[in-house]
Amino acid sequence: MNKLPVSRPLPVGLALAALMLATRSHHFASPLHLPDASWAVFFLAGALLPGWRPLAALLGLAAAVDFLAIAFGGVSAFCVSPAYAALIPAYGALFAAGRLYTRWHRPAVSSLVPFATTALAGTLACELLSSGAFYVFSGRFAELSLATFGARLVQYLPLSVEGTALYLGAAAIVYAVIAALPGRHGSIAARP
Repeated sequence: MNKLPVSRPLPVGLALAALMLATRSHHFASPLHLPDASWAVFFLAGALLPGWRPLAALLGLAAAVDFLAIAFGGVSAFCVSPAYAALIPAYGALFAAGRLYTRWHRPAVSSLVPFATTALAGTLACELLSSGAFYVFSGRFAELSLATFGARLVQYLPLSVEGTALYLGAAAIVYAVIAALPGRHGSIAARP
């Protein structure tokens, strides 16, 4: 597997966690708040950080932020239901998509195609798992039908893709800038 060259994963992991902290507590974009970066964070963590522990850490962080936002931040608890547990495989799909991307990563513009493809596949899987579980298991819908779920998917999927693409596009630009710095040779973090 051709891992992305990250010589210092701790600062990268902390930056991803900080991005999630800064954006997740609001859940929806507004004129004063950026959209939630969590989906992009899980994809990037899969691509950039070694092992599977970052997935567990980020899942814990997401749950903690959600709890605090609901308990103390005035965020509605509408989305917290028995379906909340489905965020584990949903975010896991994004993390795994990031891992998968590393197989095709090269320090070249041609890597943008597999980057976009795996990110889109992970985003679609995450949306299907999270929204599907919410629709079926939340208890918020009296009658379940594939047509109604399809209509909800058409309503929410573009927002999910848009928000994730915003952050992943920014990450690709940051990667390109850092990798182009003298002495980096494609690495996104300075060698010790």
